[in-house]
Amino acid sequence: MAVGPIHPYVSYPRIKAPPAQPSKPTTQSFHQVFNEAVTQRETTLKISKHAAQRMAERQITFTPKEWEEICQKVREAKSMGIKESLVVTKKEALVVSPQNETVITVLHRHEASKQIFSNIDGAILLDS
Repeated sequence: MAVGPIHPYVSYPRIKAPPAQPSKPTTQSFHQVFNEAVTQRETTLKISKHAAQRMAERQITFTPKEWEEICQKVREAKSMGIKESLVVTKKEALVVSPQNETVITVLHRHEASKQIFSNIDGAILLDS
């Protein structure tokens, strides 16, 4: 059995990483940084596939102002520990999971008056 030639170990020079740039001292307090992070956080709710279908079938839409108001109240409900909430607006009703930040279903308000909603531990009334 023949063995091929043995090559000597080749050593490559080490490449040094560029020196780290000194960080700029921050003049913002923790509170300011925290508030900016919260403000920049995604402010919208996820819409479940079921809710999206219901919105399309019923031709339900929300203005950006209405949607922001709904999102804000759902965030408040989440901070209170509410897991499933009924959100009633002037024209629509939504079942929302503040815990998961997800819209579960949507229907017209006149349809909601004929329904029984179960497993709801909070309600948000928005008549504006």
